[in-house]
Order: sequence, then structure tokens, then C-alpha cells
Amino acid sequence: MIRKIKNITIVGGGSAGWMTASTIIKLIPNISVTVIESPNVPTVGVGESTVGGIRRWMRMIGIEDKDFIKATDASYKLAIKFNDFYQKGNTWYYPFGEPYIEKNIFGKNDWFVKKSLKNSTPEYDMTDCYYPQMALVNQNKISFNPDIPNFSFFNDSAFHFDAAKFGIYLRDFICVPNGVHHIVADVVDTEVNDRYINNVKLSTGDVYTADLFIDCTGFNSLLLGQALEEPFISYEDILPNNRAWATKIPYIDKHKELNCYTECTAVDNGWIWNIPLWSCVGTGYVYSDTNIAPDIALADFKEFLRNKGQIIENFEFKDIKMQVGRHENLWVNNVVAIGLSAAFIEPLESTGLVTVYEFAINLCRALRRGAISRWDIDEYNATSIDQFDNLAQFVAMHYAFSHRNDTLYWQTATDRSLYSKTKSFTKLNNQNLIHNSIFSKFHHNELPLDNGMLCLAAGMNWYPTDNVILSGFDYNIEDNHVWIQTAINNLDQRKKSWNESVKNEQLLHDFLYNNFYKS
Repeated sequence: MIRKIKNITIVGGGSAGWMTASTIIKLIPNISVTVIESPNVPTVGVGESTVGGIRRWMRMIGIEDKDFIKATDASYKLAIKFNDFYQKGNTWYYPFGEPYIEKNIFGKNDWFVKKSLKNSTPEYDMTDCYYPQMALVNQNKISFNPDIPNFSFFNDSAFHFDAAKFGIYLRDFICVPNGVHHIVADVVDTEVNDRYINNVKLSTGDVYTADLFIDCTGFNSLLLGQALEEPFISYEDILPNNRAWATKIPYIDKHKELNCYTECTAVDNGWIWNIPLWSCVGTGYVYSDTNIAPDIALADFKEFLRNKGQIIENFEFKDIKMQVGRHENLWVNNVVAIGLSAAFIEPLESTGLVTVYEFAINLCRALRRGAISRWDIDEYNATSIDQFDNLAQFVAMHYAFSHRNDTLYWQTATDRSLYSKTKSFTKLNNQNLIHNSIFSKFHHNELPLDNGMLCLAAGMNWYPTDNVILSGFDYNIEDNHVWIQTAINNLDQRKKSWNESVKNEQLLHDFLYNNFYKS
């Protein structure tokens, strides 16, 4: 049955609710949008790390940096840094943007040849050689227009910001001024008929109907999960971390600690994030409570912070219980779930807001037709679930590629098969990221197009071209083979050139202060 969508009610505020409302009111302005926000439900975020895709969404919404940075305690981000995931002492980066391979001799393989012939080359050298913006990252500098190739600041950067403040900014400066109705109340009841929500009843006594309801109620999933009882598919078989301790810490030396990257450090029973905002640092310890008790995890986290010089006695630690996985369908009849109420991956690759804006964009592509058919719902579910599954598999590979064996946590992580035909990935042997982008392509000495996979493979010592493959060719560094040596020299020379070209740019702290926070 074809249904016209003239009005939408979003239940839940926070970053998911207000990002969704912003997307709809800007892209489909002829639809009436109402947000019902509870005054009693706190938001989960203690600092949010985004990835480069948020730039595209902000252009859609019409948000410029100068408009929101100061209001959200924001800072710039150019990359994600990973410590100790492959082995202790190993470090690698995932910078945003495209790799620079214009003058490479063997395409994306130049660095892998270099590494195979010079094994002492550190894993992080790949990004230094392929991504010019790593010159900024390594010197903790920033520039709107750096003198380096293949890097666009307004395409290849992202943000750290306070997620709660970001939701408030969207509400006050994007949504309400553009006609979104804001209702502050709790939803106390829903009237459901044949898996359709007829209306929601509020704590004020008011009753709201809508052509389409959007569930942004967090892990509670008040509409899709509770009212419609849509089954939840856990991904714990490949992503078992289900809990986090989170807090905010002060800077000890802000000039040095306000970094232009998110830092993820693997520890004995999980990993710890570090997200530098302008005023403080958001940090948290992600773990599985089946592996370590919450009180022991908290003690380990506190010890980690003490070792960094923090005096933690007055810190407030938030206990976050995560539900990793997704609902079987994300759009059922007249209910769409977006945000934590729909699906969630642990925050290792800063994917929390990715699914919010990607699902919201998918929804708007269906809504722009003016009416909704069965096809629109099925296509939305297929596209959104495929996006989610690819992200989930990518995060799971950070554990699968590891060679850590020093604790039971890591022994279990490295023994977990991504080929297990469990409830998480029914397409594992067909058209998914693992099969097409790694096993089939890597074993034909090809590289996946996805740059995240390129960085992950290089950082975790899993190469498409290695010394085993090269042994079948007449490529011997001792013989000073001209093509090999030329490729290696090119990489080293341009890395040096990029570093030299940004040495006079401002430190991130000074850049933010001079451009946004001075007044």
C-alpha cells in the first residue's frame, strides 16, 4: 500500500534525534517534523569522535565550522591512532582522505614492497608515505590550506566535539528556526495495531499521531524494539565488548595533549579511547563484562589514568552498557529506528554518528519521492543493514588481525573466526567486505579500494604483497634493482618534502584559539 508522508514524529532527542530532524527539515522541507524529547533521559555521549564523512552531511545541512565549533567545545581531527593492537609497541594511523599514489611505480604496492625488503620499516611509515596530511598529524599542526598535494581540509578532516552540546546546537540553530516542533515530555504509552503505531501518549496527557515515527530513544528502542517487538540480532560473536567506563579529564599540558587525532590504545582486557576537546579530554575504557568484572575494569582504568599523571579522586566515571548489534529490520511499517535504537558498533572506528547521518540520508532518499511503498522500506533496510555490516566487519578485523597473546582477552580475540556462520553475517562467503576486499583480492596481489582497509592491513602486518610473493620475481634490494630502489626513494623523498612544507603551520591549539576561541 502506498502511503503519503506529510508529518513525522521523532521520539528522542540527543545527537541522533536532532541530527535526524536536521537532515529531514533541510532536505525534505515540505514535511512537518516534531521531536518529542524526554526531560529525564540523559544522553550517552561524553565526547564524540567523528570521521571524514561528517563533512558531506554538514554540507547537506548547511553547517559551517565557524557556526558550531565554539558552541560544541569542538576541535579538528585528521586521523585515528592505534596503539598496541597488533602487538605491544606497534602503532599505526588511519588518516582521512585519499592516498597519494600519483608518482608510484607499482600503484598502491610501492610501500608494501619497501616494507618487504626493509623489514625494519615501522608500520606507521605507510601512512607517512601515502597520506600528505600525516605531516600535519605528526607535528600536531593544522591549516586551512596546507602546501601539500591530494589533501582538502574541508573534505578530509573531521571533528571532536561534545555530543550533548552538538545536539543542543542542532536543536537551537538548525531545527527550531526551520520549523521543527519541539515537545519536552516522556512517552508513557504507545497504541499499536498490527505492528503499526497509531499514536504515542505523553506524560502531559497529549496524544500524538504521525504518518511516520522515528525511534531515537537509544538502547531502550522504545518504539521499534519494545512497541513493535522487532527482534534484535546480537553481534557478540565477533564484537564481544559490551561495556565501557567513561569520564572527562583535564589537560596537563594542553599544547601537547590537544591532538588532531583520536587515540585508541589496546590494554590487557580491552582498549581505551582518548578524544581531545577544546576544554578537556573525553576518555573511556571499552571491555567485555564476561571477561573482566566492572569493578576490576574500573580499577584498571583508574590506574591507566594515574600512570598518565592524572589525579582522579574527583573524577566522575560513567558506566555505559552497550548493546552491540542491530534489529532484524530497521524500518518496520510506520516506524524507523536511527541511532542506538537501531544498531550499534563499539566505538573503535568512531562509527557512532556515521550510522546516524547515513541512515538519515537513506531515509530522505526514500521520502523525497513523496510517498512510501513496500519497495522503499525494503530498499532502505537492505542499504542500511549492508552499510552497518560492512562497518561491523571492519571493526572486527582490528581484533582478528591481532597477534597479541599476552592475556586471555587477546587470546580469545585472535581465536575468533570471522568465517563462523553465526547470526551476525549470513553473507560471509558471498559479497561482503572480507571475502571480496581481502581474501580474493589480497591473494591476487591487489588492494581493496577502501582506504580504511589499506591502513588496517599495513598497520597490522597483513600485506597483499610481501617477501613471499616477491621471492618469485627478480627483485632483490642487494642487487640494487633500479625500479625497486626508485620506488623506495620516491616514498622517502616525498615524505621528507611534506614534513618540511608544513613546519611553519600553527599548532592545533594555537590555530583553534586564533580562529575560534579567542573571543
